[in-house]
Amino acid sequence: MALEIDLAGKRALVTGAGQGVGRAIACALGEAGATVFVNDVVESRMDEAVEEVRRRGGRSQGMPFDVTDWTQVQASINGADGLDILINNAGNAGTEGFADLRPFVETQPDEWDRFIRVNLYGVMNCTRAALPGMITRTEGRIVTIVSDAARYGDAYIAPYAGAKAGAAGFCRSIAREVGRYGITVNCVALGTVRTPTTTREGDPAPESQKSDETLKRYIIRRRGEPEDAAGLVAFLASPMASWITGQTYPVNGGYTLSL
Repeated sequence: MALEIDLAGKRALVTGAGQGVGRAIACALGEAGATVFVNDVVESRMDEAVEEVRRRGGRSQGMPFDVTDWTQVQASINGADGLDILINNAGNAGTEGFADLRPFVETQPDEWDRFIRVNLYGVMNCTRAALPGMITRTEGRIVTIVSDAARYGDAYIAPYAGAKAGAAGFCRSIAREVGRYGITVNCVALGTVRTPTTTREGDPAPESQKSDETLKRYIIRRRGEPEDAAGLVAFLASPMASWITGQTYPVNGGYTLSL
């Protein structure tokens, strides 16, 4: 058995792929031979990611839609003429990342919605739109990017952690429903990854004192890079992972450990 990820002929959608982890995943899938649909709500970022996939020898095109808008999601995915791979990467921790850490009792319900709509409903919308075609073809791969916050229960980010945990639970349920059709559904739980949303612009050492203290809890004493996640996602999207489903795999430098 050749240990080479071959996605030739596969059609993959990566949501939130304009930057960071999503862009790295899109590039990895393109390099493995898939035709990659790059989604992002910011079209300039989306276009840049499409060009990067192409520069690396992949085939790619943009697919602009808001994952929280079911009508947009359904129309866009239905227009893709069938997806073999769905990567639910779009997510948020607020427009300024985790800069504003507060006890849950100091938050208000209207603050929770932004996390739930993207991190949970966005995953549900895209999965619902992609599944019928996968069921018809009796084949498919769904990989959802969640967070170690969902596994560990980090303090002061409860709405975000709850939404990510909800997405992981949703994916386990879907894995049970669609395994009979040859569809696998898995999650990748990330620790702190260096991306534009976790980096302060203009700061050559983009870590706050508080985040430096957090970093000491990592066995591998560095932040992750987007490419650290991309390889595992590409593997889970490949034929080599055809008997792996319903799982959540940490990519976190040892922040949390699993049996």
